[in-house]
Amino acid sequence: MKFKADEIASVIQTEIEDFRGQIQTAEVGRVIEVGDGIARCTGLSTTMAGEMLEFPGGIRGLAFNLEENSVGVVILGDYLKITEGDEVKSTGALLSVPVGEAMLGRVVDPLGNPMDGKGPIMTTETRPVEHEAVGVAGRQPVKVPLQTGIKAVDSMTPIGRGQRELIIGDRKTGKTAVAIDTILNQKGTGVKCIYVACGQRAASVAGVVEVLREHGALDYTIVVSSSSADPAPMQYIAPYSGAAMAEHFMYNGEDTLVVYDDLSKQAIAYRQLSLLMRRPPGREAFPGDVFYCHSRLLERAVKLSDELGGGSMTALPIIETLEGEVSAYIPTNVISITDGQIYLEPDLFWKGIRPAINVGISVSRVGGNAQTKAMKKIAGSLRLDLAAFRELEAFAQLGTELDAATQLQLDRGYCMVELLKQAQYEPLHAADQVIVIYAGAKGYFDNVPVAEVQATEKELLSFVQTEHADMRDKLIEAAELTQEVEDALKSVLEAFNARRASA
Repeated sequence: MKFKADEIASVIQTEIEDFRGQIQTAEVGRVIEVGDGIARCTGLSTTMAGEMLEFPGGIRGLAFNLEENSVGVVILGDYLKITEGDEVKSTGALLSVPVGEAMLGRVVDPLGNPMDGKGPIMTTETRPVEHEAVGVAGRQPVKVPLQTGIKAVDSMTPIGRGQRELIIGDRKTGKTAVAIDTILNQKGTGVKCIYVACGQRAASVAGVVEVLREHGALDYTIVVSSSSADPAPMQYIAPYSGAAMAEHFMYNGEDTLVVYDDLSKQAIAYRQLSLLMRRPPGREAFPGDVFYCHSRLLERAVKLSDELGGGSMTALPIIETLEGEVSAYIPTNVISITDGQIYLEPDLFWKGIRPAINVGISVSRVGGNAQTKAMKKIAGSLRLDLAAFRELEAFAQLGTELDAATQLQLDRGYCMVELLKQAQYEPLHAADQVIVIYAGAKGYFDNVPVAEVQATEKELLSFVQTEHADMRDKLIEAAELTQEVEDALKSVLEAFNARRASA
Protein backbone atom coordinates (compact mmCIF):
# COMPACT_ATOMS: atom_id res chain seq x y z
CA MET A 1 0.00 0.00 0.00
CA LYS A 2 1.60 3.30 -1.18
CA PHE A 3 0.97 6.73 0.31
CA LYS A 4 1.31 9.94 -1.70
CA ALA A 5 3.87 12.46 -0.48
CA ASP A 6 1.25 15.20 0.02
CA GLU A 7 -0.88 12.88 2.20
CA ILE A 8 2.11 12.15 4.46
CA ALA A 9 2.97 15.86 4.58
CA SER A 10 -0.59 16.81 5.58
CA VAL A 11 -0.62 14.21 8.41
CA ILE A 12 2.73 15.50 9.72
CA GLN A 13 1.52 19.12 9.47
CA THR A 14 -1.69 18.26 11.45
CA GLU A 15 0.37 16.55 14.17
CA ILE A 16 2.68 19.58 14.43
CA GLU A 17 -0.30 21.96 14.70
CA ASP A 18 -1.94 19.83 17.42
CA PHE A 19 1.28 19.39 19.41
CA ARG A 20 1.20 20.90 22.89
CA GLY A 21 4.43 20.89 24.85
CA GLN A 22 3.81 19.36 28.28
CA ILE A 23 6.37 18.95 31.01
CA GLN A 24 5.69 16.11 33.40
CA THR A 25 7.47 16.24 36.73
CA ALA A 26 7.76 13.49 39.28
CA GLU A 27 9.67 13.53 42.52
CA VAL A 28 12.20 10.70 42.57
CA GLY A 29 13.80 9.37 45.72
CA ARG A 30 16.06 6.48 46.69
CA VAL A 31 15.59 3.46 48.90
CA ILE A 32 18.07 3.60 51.78
CA GLU A 33 16.79 0.58 53.71
CA VAL A 34 14.36 -2.27 52.94
CA GLY A 35 13.11 -5.37 54.74
CA ASP A 36 10.09 -7.06 56.36
CA GLY A 37 7.61 -5.33 54.04
CA ILE A 38 8.78 -1.77 54.70
CA ALA A 39 11.29 0.59 53.10
CA ARG A 40 12.91 3.86 54.16
CA CYS A 41 13.32 6.32 51.32
CA THR A 42 15.04 9.68 51.04
CA GLY A 43 14.53 12.54 48.59
CA LEU A 44 10.70 12.57 48.79
CA SER A 45 10.26 15.92 50.53
CA THR A 46 6.77 16.71 49.12
CA THR A 47 5.21 13.26 49.63
CA MET A 48 1.84 13.21 51.43
CA ALA A 49 0.75 10.76 54.12
CA GLY A 50 -1.16 7.91 52.46
CA GLU A 51 0.25 8.74 49.00
CA MET A 52 0.91 5.94 46.55
CA LEU A 53 4.58 5.50 45.59
CA GLU A 54 6.02 3.43 42.77
CA PHE A 55 9.05 1.14 42.96
CA PRO A 56 10.83 -0.57 40.02
CA GLY A 57 8.81 -3.39 38.44
CA GLY A 58 5.50 -1.64 39.09
CA ILE A 59 5.48 -2.53 42.82
CA ARG A 60 3.43 -0.02 44.77
CA GLY A 61 4.00 1.38 48.22
CA LEU A 62 2.12 3.54 50.70
CA ALA A 63 3.68 6.53 52.49
CA PHE A 64 3.22 5.55 56.13
CA ASN A 65 5.70 7.59 58.20
CA LEU A 66 6.75 11.14 57.26
CA GLU A 67 10.01 11.87 59.08
CA GLU A 68 12.41 14.79 58.91
CA ASN A 69 14.96 13.21 56.55
CA SER A 70 13.16 10.14 55.22
CA VAL A 71 9.79 8.59 54.43
CA GLY A 72 8.73 5.22 55.84
CA VAL A 73 6.92 3.26 53.12
CA VAL A 74 4.90 0.05 53.46
CA ILE A 75 5.44 -2.11 50.38
CA LEU A 76 2.26 -3.52 48.80
CA GLY A 77 3.79 -6.43 46.96
CA ASP A 78 6.92 -8.56 46.94
CA TYR A 79 9.43 -6.52 48.95
CA LEU A 80 12.19 -9.06 48.17
CA LYS A 81 12.40 -7.61 44.64
CA ILE A 82 13.32 -4.17 45.99
CA THR A 83 16.95 -3.43 46.88
CA GLU A 84 18.82 -0.61 48.54
CA GLY A 85 19.51 2.23 46.08
CA ASP A 86 16.44 1.58 43.91
CA GLU A 87 14.50 4.56 42.60
CA VAL A 88 11.11 5.36 44.09
CA LYS A 89 8.68 7.80 42.44
CA SER A 90 5.85 9.75 43.99
CA THR A 91 2.59 9.52 42.05
CA GLY A 92 0.68 12.42 43.60
CA ALA A 93 -2.32 10.08 44.01
CA LEU A 94 -3.88 8.37 47.01
CA LEU A 95 -3.99 4.59 47.08
CA SER A 96 -7.09 3.51 45.13
CA VAL A 97 -8.79 0.25 44.16
CA PRO A 98 -11.02 -0.63 41.18
CA VAL A 99 -14.76 -0.66 41.95
CA GLY A 100 -18.01 -1.35 40.10
CA GLU A 101 -20.38 -4.09 38.96
CA ALA A 102 -17.54 -5.92 37.16
CA MET A 103 -16.02 -6.74 40.58
CA LEU A 104 -19.02 -8.87 41.63
CA GLY A 105 -18.38 -12.60 41.55
CA ARG A 106 -14.62 -12.13 41.65
CA VAL A 107 -11.87 -12.97 44.14
CA VAL A 108 -9.35 -10.12 44.33
CA ASP A 109 -6.34 -9.10 46.41
CA PRO A 110 -6.45 -5.88 48.51
CA LEU A 111 -5.24 -3.86 45.48
CA GLY A 112 -8.12 -5.14 43.33
CA ASN A 113 -6.01 -7.52 41.23
CA PRO A 114 -7.89 -10.72 40.27
CA MET A 115 -6.82 -13.95 42.02
CA ASP A 116 -9.41 -16.35 40.59
CA GLY A 117 -7.87 -16.99 37.16
CA LYS A 118 -10.90 -15.54 35.33
CA GLY A 119 -8.92 -12.88 33.49
CA PRO A 120 -8.75 -9.11 33.97
CA ILE A 121 -11.57 -7.13 35.58
CA MET A 122 -13.10 -4.77 33.02
CA THR A 123 -13.78 -1.64 35.04
CA THR A 124 -12.46 1.90 34.70
CA GLU A 125 -13.81 3.24 37.99
CA THR A 126 -11.60 3.50 41.05
CA ARG A 127 -12.11 4.72 44.60
CA PRO A 128 -9.61 5.78 47.30
CA VAL A 129 -8.95 3.06 49.86
CA GLU A 130 -9.21 5.60 52.70
CA HIS A 131 -12.26 7.84 52.65
CA GLU A 132 -13.80 10.18 55.19
CA ALA A 133 -16.92 8.81 56.89
CA VAL A 134 -20.25 10.59 56.38
CA GLY A 135 -21.09 13.21 59.02
CA VAL A 136 -24.07 13.07 61.37
CA ALA A 137 -26.23 15.26 59.09
CA GLY A 138 -25.73 12.81 56.20
CA ARG A 139 -27.04 9.83 58.20
CA GLN A 140 -30.48 8.57 59.12
CA PRO A 141 -31.61 6.16 61.87
CA VAL A 142 -31.22 2.43 61.27
CA LYS A 143 -34.75 1.09 60.77
CA VAL A 144 -34.73 -1.38 57.86
CA PRO A 145 -33.92 -4.97 58.95
CA LEU A 146 -31.01 -6.84 57.41
CA GLN A 147 -32.23 -10.42 57.82
CA THR A 148 -29.46 -12.90 58.67
CA GLY A 149 -31.71 -15.94 58.29
CA ILE A 150 -30.50 -17.14 61.71
CA LYS A 151 -33.35 -17.50 64.22
CA ALA A 152 -31.26 -16.69 67.30
CA VAL A 153 -29.87 -13.51 65.72
CA ASP A 154 -32.99 -12.12 64.02
CA SER A 155 -35.09 -12.68 67.13
CA MET A 156 -32.74 -11.53 69.92
CA THR A 157 -29.87 -9.47 68.43
CA PRO A 158 -31.39 -8.05 65.22
CA ILE A 159 -29.22 -6.28 62.66
CA GLY A 160 -30.41 -3.27 60.64
CA ARG A 161 -29.10 -1.88 57.36
CA GLY A 162 -26.34 0.57 58.24
CA GLN A 163 -25.51 -1.07 61.58
CA ARG A 164 -22.13 -2.34 62.83
CA GLU A 165 -22.60 -5.63 64.68
CA LEU A 166 -19.51 -7.34 66.06
CA ILE A 167 -19.20 -11.13 65.92
CA ILE A 168 -16.84 -12.14 68.72
CA GLY A 169 -15.67 -15.44 70.17
CA ASP A 170 -12.84 -17.91 70.50
CA ARG A 171 -11.29 -19.78 67.59
CA LYS A 172 -13.55 -22.42 66.00
CA THR A 173 -16.84 -21.29 67.55
CA GLY A 174 -18.66 -20.57 64.28
CA LYS A 175 -17.98 -16.82 63.78
CA THR A 176 -17.40 -17.08 60.03
CA ALA A 177 -20.41 -19.42 59.71
CA VAL A 178 -22.73 -16.71 61.09
CA ALA A 179 -21.32 -14.17 58.61
CA ILE A 180 -21.51 -16.56 55.62
CA ASP A 181 -25.13 -17.53 56.45
CA THR A 182 -25.96 -13.81 56.49
CA ILE A 183 -24.41 -13.40 53.02
CA LEU A 184 -26.35 -16.44 51.72
CA ASN A 185 -29.59 -14.97 53.09
CA GLN A 186 -29.17 -11.79 51.00
CA LYS A 187 -29.98 -13.73 47.81
CA GLY A 188 -32.76 -11.94 45.96
CA THR A 189 -32.76 -8.92 48.32
CA GLY A 190 -30.52 -6.69 46.17
CA VAL A 191 -27.90 -6.36 48.93
CA LYS A 192 -24.34 -6.44 47.52
CA CYS A 193 -21.90 -8.31 49.79
CA ILE A 194 -18.15 -7.96 50.31
CA TYR A 195 -16.30 -10.66 52.25
CA VAL A 196 -12.85 -9.51 53.40
CA ALA A 197 -10.59 -12.39 54.45
CA CYS A 198 -7.78 -10.85 56.48
CA GLY A 199 -5.08 -13.14 57.86
CA GLN A 200 -7.11 -16.33 57.19
CA ARG A 201 -5.60 -19.55 55.85
CA ALA A 202 -5.78 -19.66 52.04
CA ALA A 203 -7.55 -23.06 52.27
CA SER A 204 -10.27 -21.52 54.51
CA VAL A 205 -10.82 -18.68 52.03
CA ALA A 206 -11.05 -21.17 49.14
CA GLY A 207 -13.65 -23.11 51.16
CA VAL A 208 -15.73 -19.96 51.72
CA VAL A 209 -15.57 -19.08 48.01
CA GLU A 210 -16.73 -22.61 47.12
CA VAL A 211 -19.69 -22.40 49.56
CA LEU A 212 -20.71 -19.03 48.09
CA ARG A 213 -20.49 -20.46 44.56
CA GLU A 214 -22.50 -23.60 45.45
CA HIS A 215 -25.34 -21.54 46.92
CA GLY A 216 -25.38 -18.98 44.08
CA ALA A 217 -24.19 -16.19 46.39
CA LEU A 218 -20.94 -15.40 44.57
CA ASP A 219 -22.94 -13.55 41.87
CA TYR A 220 -23.60 -10.64 44.27
CA THR A 221 -20.41 -10.94 46.36
CA ILE A 222 -16.83 -9.65 46.09
CA VAL A 223 -14.20 -11.64 47.99
CA VAL A 224 -11.15 -9.59 49.03
CA SER A 225 -8.47 -12.06 50.11
CA SER A 226 -5.32 -11.32 52.07
CA SER A 227 -4.28 -14.65 53.54
CA SER A 228 -1.94 -15.28 56.45
CA ALA A 229 0.86 -15.92 53.91
CA ASP A 230 0.58 -12.37 52.52
CA PRO A 231 2.81 -9.55 53.81
CA ALA A 232 1.54 -7.46 56.75
CA PRO A 233 0.89 -4.34 54.57
CA MET A 234 -1.61 -6.28 52.44
CA GLN A 235 -3.44 -7.57 55.55
CA TYR A 236 -3.51 -4.02 56.92
CA ILE A 237 -5.17 -2.41 53.88
CA ALA A 238 -7.54 -5.31 53.00
CA PRO A 239 -10.49 -4.10 55.18
CA TYR A 240 -10.18 -0.54 53.83
CA SER A 241 -10.23 -1.90 50.25
CA GLY A 242 -13.40 -3.86 51.02
CA ALA A 243 -15.03 -0.74 52.50
CA ALA A 244 -14.12 1.29 49.38
CA MET A 245 -15.70 -1.33 47.08
CA ALA A 246 -18.89 -1.27 49.18
CA GLU A 247 -18.98 2.55 49.23
CA HIS A 248 -19.22 2.64 45.44
CA PHE A 249 -22.55 0.78 45.58
CA MET A 250 -23.70 2.63 48.71
CA TYR A 251 -23.29 6.09 47.15
CA ASN A 252 -25.29 4.82 44.15
CA GLY A 253 -28.24 4.27 46.50
CA GLU A 254 -27.77 0.51 46.99
CA ASP A 255 -27.56 -1.56 50.19
CA THR A 256 -24.32 -3.37 50.99
CA LEU A 257 -22.98 -5.79 53.60
CA VAL A 258 -19.28 -6.01 54.47
CA VAL A 259 -17.78 -8.83 56.55
CA TYR A 260 -14.30 -8.16 58.00
CA ASP A 261 -12.86 -11.60 58.89
CA ASP A 262 -11.09 -10.77 61.08
CA LEU A 263 -9.99 -7.42 62.52
CA SER A 264 -7.80 -8.91 65.26
CA LYS A 265 -5.48 -10.17 62.48
CA GLN A 266 -5.50 -6.69 60.91
CA ALA A 267 -4.54 -5.17 64.28
CA ILE A 268 -1.61 -7.60 64.54
CA ALA A 269 -0.46 -6.65 61.01
CA TYR A 270 -0.75 -2.95 61.92
CA ARG A 271 1.25 -3.56 65.11
CA GLN A 272 3.97 -5.29 63.08
CA LEU A 273 4.22 -2.37 60.64
CA SER A 274 4.20 0.21 63.45
CA LEU A 275 6.93 -1.50 65.44
CA LEU A 276 9.11 -1.85 62.32
CA MET A 277 8.57 1.86 61.71
CA ARG A 278 9.78 2.57 65.27
CA ARG A 279 6.42 3.94 66.39
CA PRO A 280 6.20 3.78 70.19
CA PRO A 281 4.41 0.67 71.50
CA GLY A 282 1.54 0.99 73.98
CA ARG A 283 -0.71 -1.55 75.68
CA GLU A 284 0.04 -5.14 74.55
CA ALA A 285 2.70 -3.55 72.25
CA PHE A 286 -0.03 -2.16 69.96
CA PRO A 287 0.49 1.43 68.79
CA GLY A 288 -1.65 4.07 70.46
CA ASP A 289 -3.65 4.76 67.31
CA VAL A 290 -4.84 1.17 66.74
CA PHE A 291 -8.25 2.31 68.03
CA TYR A 292 -8.34 4.99 65.31
CA CYS A 293 -7.27 2.34 62.79
CA HIS A 294 -10.52 0.43 63.48
CA SER A 295 -12.81 3.38 64.20
CA ARG A 296 -12.13 5.14 60.89
CA LEU A 297 -12.92 1.85 59.14
CA LEU A 298 -16.15 1.05 61.00
CA GLU A 299 -17.45 4.65 61.00
CA ARG A 300 -17.81 4.26 57.24
CA ALA A 301 -20.76 1.91 57.86
CA VAL A 302 -23.88 4.07 57.59
CA LYS A 303 -27.48 4.37 56.48
CA LEU A 304 -27.28 7.45 54.23
CA SER A 305 -29.89 10.19 54.34
CA ASP A 306 -32.41 10.33 51.50
CA GLU A 307 -30.64 13.45 50.14
CA LEU A 308 -27.50 11.34 49.64
CA GLY A 309 -29.42 8.51 47.96
CA GLY A 310 -30.46 6.43 50.96
CA GLY A 311 -27.88 3.66 50.39
CA SER A 312 -26.39 1.73 53.29
CA MET A 313 -23.30 -0.17 54.37
CA THR A 314 -23.76 -2.75 57.11
CA ALA A 315 -20.54 -3.95 58.76
CA LEU A 316 -20.01 -7.32 60.45
CA PRO A 317 -16.51 -7.15 61.94
CA ILE A 318 -15.20 -10.40 63.42
CA ILE A 319 -12.84 -10.49 66.41
CA GLU A 320 -11.14 -13.61 67.74
CA THR A 321 -10.73 -13.82 71.52
CA LEU A 322 -8.24 -15.95 73.44
CA GLU A 323 -9.81 -18.16 76.11
CA GLY A 324 -12.96 -15.99 76.11
CA GLU A 325 -11.02 -12.87 77.11
CA VAL A 326 -13.48 -10.20 75.89
CA SER A 327 -11.81 -7.58 78.11
CA ALA A 328 -8.51 -7.69 76.15
CA TYR A 329 -7.34 -4.56 74.31
CA ILE A 330 -8.56 -5.13 70.73
CA PRO A 331 -11.91 -6.77 71.70
CA THR A 332 -12.81 -3.88 74.04
CA ASN A 333 -11.76 -1.35 71.39
CA VAL A 334 -14.03 -2.84 68.73
CA ILE A 335 -16.92 -3.45 71.19
CA SER A 336 -16.87 0.29 72.00
CA ILE A 337 -16.95 1.23 68.28
CA THR A 338 -19.76 -1.11 67.20
CA ASP A 339 -23.54 -1.03 67.79
CA GLY A 340 -23.67 -4.35 69.59
CA GLN A 341 -22.05 -7.77 69.58
CA ILE A 342 -22.91 -11.41 69.02
CA TYR A 343 -20.81 -13.42 71.49
CA LEU A 344 -20.22 -17.05 70.59
CA GLU A 345 -19.34 -19.24 73.55
CA PRO A 346 -17.13 -22.36 73.23
CA ASP A 347 -19.01 -24.27 75.99
CA LEU A 348 -22.32 -23.88 74.16
CA PHE A 349 -20.68 -24.82 70.86
CA TRP A 350 -19.31 -28.09 72.21
CA LYS A 351 -22.68 -28.89 73.84
CA GLY A 352 -24.15 -28.85 70.33
CA ILE A 353 -26.02 -25.55 70.70
CA ARG A 354 -25.16 -23.99 67.35
CA PRO A 355 -25.03 -21.10 66.64
CA ALA A 356 -23.44 -20.92 70.11
CA ILE A 357 -24.82 -17.47 70.95
CA ASN A 358 -24.59 -16.40 74.59
CA VAL A 359 -27.80 -14.38 74.94
CA GLY A 360 -26.59 -12.74 78.17
CA ILE A 361 -23.56 -10.96 76.68
CA SER A 362 -24.88 -10.59 73.11
CA VAL A 363 -26.75 -7.35 72.44
CA SER A 364 -27.96 -5.14 69.60
CA ARG A 365 -28.04 -1.42 70.37
CA VAL A 366 -30.49 -0.87 67.52
CA GLY A 367 -32.80 -3.56 68.91
CA GLY A 368 -36.45 -3.75 67.86
CA ASN A 369 -36.03 -0.88 65.39
CA ALA A 370 -34.32 -3.39 63.11
CA GLN A 371 -37.06 -6.03 63.30
CA THR A 372 -40.28 -6.63 61.44
CA LYS A 373 -43.36 -5.95 63.60
CA ALA A 374 -44.25 -9.65 63.56
CA MET A 375 -40.84 -10.71 64.91
CA LYS A 376 -40.81 -7.88 67.45
CA LYS A 377 -44.17 -9.01 68.83
CA ILE A 378 -43.28 -12.67 69.36
CA ALA A 379 -39.57 -12.32 70.27
CA GLY A 380 -39.96 -9.44 72.73
CA SER A 381 -39.82 -11.67 75.82
CA LEU A 382 -37.67 -14.45 74.31
CA ARG A 383 -34.37 -13.24 75.78
CA LEU A 384 -35.87 -12.92 79.30
CA ASP A 385 -37.59 -16.31 78.99
CA LEU A 386 -34.28 -17.96 78.06
CA ALA A 387 -32.47 -16.22 80.93
CA ALA A 388 -35.17 -17.40 83.38
CA PHE A 389 -34.87 -20.91 81.93
CA ARG A 390 -31.09 -20.95 82.52
CA GLU A 391 -31.63 -20.06 86.19
CA LEU A 392 -34.36 -22.70 86.57
CA GLU A 393 -32.13 -25.28 84.88
CA ALA A 394 -29.35 -24.60 87.41
CA PHE A 395 -31.90 -24.88 90.26
CA ALA A 396 -33.39 -28.13 88.90
CA GLN A 397 -29.95 -29.76 88.87
CA LEU A 398 -30.08 -29.76 92.69
CA GLY A 399 -32.68 -32.53 92.40
CA THR A 400 -35.46 -30.54 94.09
CA GLU A 401 -39.11 -31.50 93.51
CA LEU A 402 -40.65 -29.04 91.04
CA ASP A 403 -44.30 -28.02 90.81
CA ALA A 404 -46.20 -28.50 87.53
CA ALA A 405 -45.92 -24.84 86.39
CA THR A 406 -42.15 -24.78 86.98
CA GLN A 407 -41.71 -28.12 85.20
CA LEU A 408 -43.71 -26.79 82.23
CA GLN A 409 -41.51 -23.67 82.07
CA LEU A 410 -38.41 -25.86 82.19
CA ASP A 411 -39.68 -28.19 79.44
CA ARG A 412 -40.63 -25.24 77.24
CA GLY A 413 -37.17 -23.75 77.80
CA TYR A 414 -35.51 -26.95 76.57
CA CYS A 415 -37.84 -26.89 73.55
CA MET A 416 -36.94 -23.25 72.71
CA VAL A 417 -33.20 -24.00 72.97
CA GLU A 418 -33.72 -26.83 70.44
CA LEU A 419 -35.80 -24.58 68.16
CA LEU A 420 -33.09 -21.91 68.12
CA LYS A 421 -30.49 -24.41 66.92
CA GLN A 422 -29.82 -24.15 63.21
CA ALA A 423 -27.70 -26.05 60.72
CA GLN A 424 -24.94 -24.23 58.85
CA TYR A 425 -25.72 -22.78 55.40
CA GLU A 426 -29.48 -23.13 55.96
CA PRO A 427 -30.77 -19.58 56.56
CA LEU A 428 -34.53 -19.30 57.14
CA HIS A 429 -36.95 -16.76 55.68
CA ALA A 430 -38.20 -14.22 58.25
CA ALA A 431 -41.80 -15.53 57.96
CA ASP A 432 -40.67 -19.12 58.67
CA GLN A 433 -38.74 -17.90 61.72
CA VAL A 434 -41.87 -16.17 63.04
CA ILE A 435 -43.95 -19.34 62.56
CA VAL A 436 -41.40 -21.55 64.36
CA ILE A 437 -40.77 -19.19 67.30
CA TYR A 438 -44.52 -18.51 67.71
CA ALA A 439 -45.24 -22.25 67.79
CA GLY A 440 -42.55 -22.81 70.44
CA ALA A 441 -43.48 -19.82 72.61
CA LYS A 442 -47.24 -20.57 72.56
CA GLY A 443 -46.80 -24.21 73.59
CA TYR A 444 -47.55 -26.00 70.30
CA PHE A 445 -44.34 -28.04 70.78
CA ASP A 446 -44.99 -28.92 74.45
CA ASN A 447 -45.93 -32.53 73.66
CA VAL A 448 -42.93 -33.08 71.35
CA PRO A 449 -39.95 -34.94 72.92
CA VAL A 450 -36.82 -32.72 72.99
CA ALA A 451 -34.93 -35.12 70.70
CA GLU A 452 -37.64 -34.75 68.02
CA VAL A 453 -38.08 -30.97 68.14
CA GLN A 454 -35.83 -30.16 65.15
CA ALA A 455 -37.38 -32.88 62.95
CA THR A 456 -40.87 -31.67 63.92
CA GLU A 457 -39.85 -28.08 63.06
CA LYS A 458 -38.93 -29.19 59.53
CA GLU A 459 -42.23 -31.09 59.24
CA LEU A 460 -44.13 -27.96 60.32
CA LEU A 461 -42.40 -25.70 57.77
CA SER A 462 -42.99 -28.26 55.01
CA PHE A 463 -46.66 -28.53 56.07
CA VAL A 464 -47.09 -24.73 55.95
CA GLN A 465 -45.33 -24.28 52.60
CA THR A 466 -47.18 -27.09 50.82
CA GLU A 467 -50.69 -26.96 52.30
CA HIS A 468 -51.06 -23.47 53.79
CA ALA A 469 -48.91 -21.27 51.54
CA ASP A 470 -51.68 -18.63 51.51
CA MET A 471 -51.28 -18.04 55.28
CA ARG A 472 -47.51 -17.74 54.87
CA ASP A 473 -47.97 -15.29 51.98
CA LYS A 474 -50.30 -13.17 54.15
CA LEU A 475 -47.66 -13.09 56.90
CA ILE A 476 -44.95 -12.03 54.41
CA GLU A 477 -47.19 -9.36 52.90
CA ALA A 478 -48.33 -7.89 56.23
CA ALA A 479 -44.88 -8.26 57.93
CA GLU A 480 -47.00 -7.92 61.05
CA LEU A 481 -48.88 -10.35 63.28
CA THR A 482 -52.33 -8.83 62.87
CA GLN A 483 -55.30 -10.53 64.56
CA GLU A 484 -56.39 -12.01 61.23
CA VAL A 485 -52.92 -13.45 60.47
CA GLU A 486 -52.50 -14.72 64.05
CA ASP A 487 -55.87 -16.50 63.96
CA ALA A 488 -54.93 -18.12 60.64
CA LEU A 489 -51.54 -19.17 62.08
CA LYS A 490 -53.21 -20.67 65.18
CA SER A 491 -55.60 -22.73 63.06
CA VAL A 492 -52.70 -24.00 60.91
CA LEU A 493 -50.70 -25.00 64.02
CA GLU A 494 -53.74 -26.77 65.52
CA ALA A 495 -54.29 -28.64 62.24
CA PHE A 496 -50.60 -29.66 62.26
CA ASN A 497 -50.80 -30.94 65.85
CA ALA A 498 -54.01 -32.83 65.05
CA ARG A 499 -52.32 -34.51 62.09
CA ARG A 500 -49.31 -35.45 64.25
CA ALA A 501 -51.57 -36.87 66.98
CA SER A 502 -53.44 -39.05 64.49
CA ALA A 503 -50.27 -40.29 62.75
